[in-house]
Amino acid sequence: MASLDVALKSAMSIDGAIGAALVDYTSGMTLGVAGGTSEIDLTVAAAGNTDVVRAKLRTIEMLNLNDQIEDILITLGEQYHLIRPLTSRSGKGLFLYLMVSKSRANLALARHQLRVIEESLEL
Repeated sequence: MASLDVALKSAMSIDGAIGAALVDYTSGMTLGVAGGTSEIDLTVAAAGNTDVVRAKLRTIEMLNLNDQIEDILITLGEQYHLIRPLTSRSGKGLFLYLMVSKSRANLALARHQLRVIEESLEL
């Protein structure tokens, strides 16, 4: 089982990683951040993506789907943003957020590695 610091460091070791965060989508607060750039405030980006998660959860509820979000992909011109809600009981209401460079990342591998990190994260 990995601690938050270990999990964020593992996320930053994913090819093309720009930044990673663990976010509480009920409050929009980040519980931990790694990476980022001078142009990208990960705390602001992570907080903004809480609205994405909340909207999708509301849509699933309105459609009476008996399902859950595995991950959410946002594709920008030069980046992929991956959002992966935690599935453990202790992780309820939290998601991992990963930004990767499109030119340096393998999207399928990044998704797989983020899933492995999520499954090993112990809070």
